[in-house]
Amino acid sequence: MKTIKIALVGQPNVGKSHLINAFGHTRLKVGNFSGVTVEKKTIRFTRDKYNFEVTDLPGSYSLTDYTIEERVTKNFLDDGDYDLILNVVDSTNIERNLYLTMELLALDKKVVVALNMQDEAFNEGVIIDDKQLSKLLGIRCVPTSALKKTGIDGLMDAITQTFDTAKKTCHLQYSDPYEEEIVKITSFFTEKNYQTDIDLKTLAIKLLREDTQIYKKFRDEAIWTELQPLLNESYEHLYIHYKTKDLDGIYHDEKNALAKGAVKESVKFDHAKETGLTDKIDMVLTNQYAGLPIFLFLMWGLFQITFEWGSIPMDWIDAFFGAMIDGTKSFLGDTELASVIADGAIAGVGAVILFLPNIIILFTGIALLEATGYMSRAAFLLDGFFHRFGLHGKSFVPLVSGFGCSVPAYMAARVLKNDRDRLLTLYITGFMSCGAKLPVYVLIIGAFAAPEHAGNILFGVYIFGAFLGLVAAKALKMTAFRGDDEPFVMEMPKYRLPTFGMVYHAVSQKALMYLKKAGTFILAASVLIWFASNYPKYPEMVAEFETKIEQVSGDEEKVRALNNELSLYNLENSYLGQVGHASQPFFEPLGFDWRMAVALETGLAAKEVVVATMGVLYGLGDEEDEESSSLAEKLRANVTLPSAIAFIIFAMIYFPCLAASMVFRREAGGWKHWIYLFIFTTAAAWVLAFIAFTIASALFS
Repeated sequence: MKTIKIALVGQPNVGKSHLINAFGHTRLKVGNFSGVTVEKKTIRFTRDKYNFEVTDLPGSYSLTDYTIEERVTKNFLDDGDYDLILNVVDSTNIERNLYLTMELLALDKKVVVALNMQDEAFNEGVIIDDKQLSKLLGIRCVPTSALKKTGIDGLMDAITQTFDTAKKTCHLQYSDPYEEEIVKITSFFTEKNYQTDIDLKTLAIKLLREDTQIYKKFRDEAIWTELQPLLNESYEHLYIHYKTKDLDGIYHDEKNALAKGAVKESVKFDHAKETGLTDKIDMVLTNQYAGLPIFLFLMWGLFQITFEWGSIPMDWIDAFFGAMIDGTKSFLGDTELASVIADGAIAGVGAVILFLPNIIILFTGIALLEATGYMSRAAFLLDGFFHRFGLHGKSFVPLVSGFGCSVPAYMAARVLKNDRDRLLTLYITGFMSCGAKLPVYVLIIGAFAAPEHAGNILFGVYIFGAFLGLVAAKALKMTAFRGDDEPFVMEMPKYRLPTFGMVYHAVSQKALMYLKKAGTFILAASVLIWFASNYPKYPEMVAEFETKIEQVSGDEEKVRALNNELSLYNLENSYLGQVGHASQPFFEPLGFDWRMAVALETGLAAKEVVVATMGVLYGLGDEEDEESSSLAEKLRANVTLPSAIAFIIFAMIYFPCLAASMVFRREAGGWKHWIYLFIFTTAAAWVLAFIAFTIASALFS
């Protein structure tokens, strides 16, 4: 059975993800491209006696080194292992998308074009003659609609036929002056009988563009001494004709002219349909007066739903893990093994899984907003507001991503081309509360707030964190990151109805990552925390308390009090208690006890562990009665409201988890910025938590 290796290429927002889902029953493997943190997706499936291996390359407007995504795409297309290129084109914006197609055709590779979103194009009055376009470009152009899964069979047939036939020579015809120089160079190589695996026309175009890799190749060859004068002569002719010495710009003008010509010959526009649904919706959602209130209302609604709907299955999950703990202890008896499994593993993992419904709801809401194209509008709306705080409009992309997870948020900062803007955005991304912090907020808010106000408070926490980030950005902009702002330019994709498959894929990936953490890292951390909170043992103290308990054996209240006193003594003098007491002077002005201090410290590994740690620590040493069965009730009994408020503020701001901080170090460019971030976030968290504790103590004392 033959294997066809496909490089999936397209500009951003052309529907590549939809097309992948349309293939159906695909096996998706997600990793990173070698040497960079850009996500790499490989899809494998079998169809019509062929094995397909599709590498989804990052969305790129052109094959340049301008952004890391474009560099990755260019390098893969130049040196990667693939048989043909599948170029996905947005039919509603055909001319702009064909700019990239023209570059792909100059690579001397087999190419198939998927004219995607044909249904939308027709509704907007864009009628593409795919047969005529195929003749003009010399490749197969297949109309498709990934959303409605039409044209997929025809596309697969075109891919297999292109794979099985010999590659055709590129017959794109550039302008006379440019074509003349191409002919000169190709004729020179032919006369010299130059042997190369690259098509001579492709080679000539790369030389006329001063392609870095091709130049490096020729500088080490003997033919370079004769080739260089010929190239200099060609450059001079182009300079004179185009009245510029920007060779790359000259090529892009040629490429754009080819795209315009192809559109003129093969596409018709019904101008009566030009004002589409997108424009009508934008008149409301991007309105200068109504746009921002609508955005805030949508965010408020999302957090209301996150708390209200998420609380429904929480009781079931809590009851399930409570029954597991009781059942384990009943089955294994009063043993160390029963305690480590029940009080350590099950209690710690259960405390984290308890908040899975909230995580799923929040991620679903964000995925829906992204899939519809609304997030780009939100960036446009907030651009002017962001500039007041020294941020670039495109900073919105990583900052909003930060509400999901800080790891992709730090990576998303690459959309900012200016190093200063990118670093500033990286430093404040942690102020956006990631999904891992949500369980901490839900736990504290659920413990101290009335249910009818919980959603509003959760929304306020997120907005407050974002506002603190903006204030921090302004402070950093005035000190460490001085400089002029760059103008804001961002693509506005058309509004589209999100598909179930696309949203399910986005949410399920994040939910599975969350569960994977709970079943591996957090499980190990919970067991470690249990061990550190149960050892060392103090047999002499145990014997002393047992003697006291025997003396008051008839008084149940005194027996319970002595048992609790013994448990608390063991806990405070355990390894974990020693760590907590050692760091307590740092946290004491914030109203934190040693258990809260330990929870925050374990959160440096992963923020989900904060809740797991509190589940273990507050599940020990307290009265075991009906009134304190849940973690929230135990917190109410041990933590004051001002301390709880300060705890949320500190957890909101302090240093990101280990995985995120390592990505930050890589994206920021070294350990120096990593250390600066630790100092900056720790100091900001402590100062703001102290202020919150002081004010809350005055108000609620």
